[in-house]
Formats: sequence, C-alpha cells, structure tokens
Amino acid sequence: MENSVINNKSLTFLERYLNNASPTGYESEGQKIWLDYITPYVDKTFTDTYGTAVGVINPDAKYKVVIEGHADEISWYVNYISEDGLIYVIRNGGSDQIIAPSKRVNIHTKKGIVKGVFGWPAIHTRLRGKTVEDAPKIETIFIDCGCETKAEVEELGVHVGCVITYPDEFMILNESKFVCRAIDNRMGGFMIAEVARLLKENNKTLDFGLYIVNSVQEEIGLRGAQMIAHNIKPNVAIVTDVCHDTSTPMIDKKIEGDLKIGKGPVVAYAPAVQNNLRDLIVDTAVDQKIPFQRNALSSQTGTDTDAFAYSNAGVASALISLPLRYMHTTVEMVAKEDVENTIKLIYETILKIENDDSFSYFK
Repeated sequence: MENSVINNKSLTFLERYLNNASPTGYESEGQKIWLDYITPYVDKTFTDTYGTAVGVINPDAKYKVVIEGHADEISWYVNYISEDGLIYVIRNGGSDQIIAPSKRVNIHTKKGIVKGVFGWPAIHTRLRGKTVEDAPKIETIFIDCGCETKAEVEELGVHVGCVITYPDEFMILNESKFVCRAIDNRMGGFMIAEVARLLKENNKTLDFGLYIVNSVQEEIGLRGAQMIAHNIKPNVAIVTDVCHDTSTPMIDKKIEGDLKIGKGPVVAYAPAVQNNLRDLIVDTAVDQKIPFQRNALSSQTGTDTDAFAYSNAGVASALISLPLRYMHTTVEMVAKEDVENTIKLIYETILKIENDDSFSYFK
C-alpha cells in the first residue's frame, strides 16, 4: 500500500464531515454525509431505528466482521430561559463547562440555526473582593443570543430541549496535525470509511461479511453500539476511538499511561479485548512495520468495545485508539501520520482475518 492513504477526495470528505454538527441524538445529517461517501465502496448500506449507519461488503456471508467508530459529538441542551432572555444549559454527553465562557454557539431550532455566545463577566469584576476566583459551573454559565426577554428568545424558535453545538471548524496545523471539535470520534468514522475505500480500490475480496459501522449515541453510554451489535450479531468487532495524549500538561502518566500523538495507533489491553484478536492486531503491526503504542484500561474500555464484546453470546472484540490532545474541547488535535497508520493497521488486519473460529478463547 502507498505510504499516504489520505488523498484529496478523502480530505475534502473529512473536512465536510467534521464541520457538520452531529450532536448525540441528532446525528442524521452527518450520517447522510458519511453514507454518501462510503456507498461507492460497499455492496449495501442501511441505518437502524436511531440512526446508526452501516455499509456492508459481502452481505450474504454468514461470518461477520465489524469495524466501528461513533458519529456523535458532545453538546448542550437548552434547560431554562430566564425572563431577561438568558439561556441556561445542561450537558448532552461530556461537555466541559470550563471551556464554555466566551465561546460562540449554534442553537439548533426548527427555524434554523440561532447564533449565541456563552457570556462571562470581565476578570476585574469577577475578582473584586475575592482572593480565589470561582470556576465556571453548569449552573452559572449562560448563553446570550442578543435578546432582552424570554419572549424574544422563544420568537427565534428557541425552546427547552433545543440542542447547542460549537461552530469551530476543521484546520491543519504545521501540515501535520488535524484540529477540530468532534474529532472524538468522527475521525473514527473517517478511518473506517477509508478502509472500505482502500479495499475497493485495491480490488481486495473477502470471504466474510465486513460491516463498516458508524454508531450513534456513544457519548451518553454506548447506546448505538449496543443496539447495532444485537442487529448484526457479528463474530468479530474491531472498534476505533480516541485516547489521551498524556504528554500534554496536567496529565499524570502514572495514572493515564504514556501515550503521545505521532507515535502510532494505540492497542488496548482490557478484559473486554479478546486476547487472540488483539495479538493478531499487534502481529500485523509488527509484520507491516506500522508503529503502535499500548494502553492498559482496567475493567472497562469506556468505548463501544464494551458494548460489542458483551453482546449476544459474546463477540471477539478489540480496540485500536487514536491518540488525541485536548479531548472534549473545540481544538481536539491528532497527528495526520497516526490517522494514516490507524487506517493501515485496520486494513491489514482485515486482510488477515479468516472465516472461521480463530478467535475462540480455547483455540
């Protein structure tokens, strides 16, 4: 395979896909973009009741292998509108109130996008009479959309339950780093789509069914993966998500492990990870000279791997993570080289999987 797997067409897709908002529970527009891109590379596509999108290669095969990422991004919900027209919020997923003040937002309504900002008092007014500054809290952050009253806000189409996202868009730093909100984990959806593209363009045939799965609602408890695992009933699942670059400030490597962007995809060690499948992935990385890192995850991976592994009668599952800086912010950052190496590792592993019980615990 060529060294660079991301071409101009796929980069254009990545930018469009990341820039589109796909908050948890409202992923449909992003899924349309993803399905449109992947359709030429698969034999069949479908979506389930809640919007998980799937492309299938060789759909009539009995033996089924899943490669999976999740499509949703963290966001906010409108929770309360004050009489003077300020909007208070609750989380939809793991949104961080610390980064909210001074951020611009999009409020999604049936009338279209309503613009707003997370307002915050000036530093010299916040500190008067205090020795320690109060940190932003869920109950103190608020959105100002330029209205004077609750009625004005409602006239714009904003109501309790409207979802709120950040408009921050894709950029490339130093020709080597991808930066955007929602790289966790739409980069996973991008990478598995690229695997499908490479299989098609390289005329590879498989003797099993390959299900390229872009799940919804991971950020609120792996819900999309739980549903689609019972729908597909796969024999094998390789999940991709993100993990922390622990070289960044304020992260303790003794707790989070020693991982860094630019040093390759991260192979997980955890009870939910099936040992033989993980060993196949590691052996593939070694054979193909793909750099990789290792990460121990204790009782749970905290990713869709857990949902697949413990579904049905048990599914041989593994996790390949992409090291990421600044998780759950609007400037999530990954290395282009890691993205390409993760694509290569999944692609080469797929080519080594056989249509049999090779991932049985006792074999």
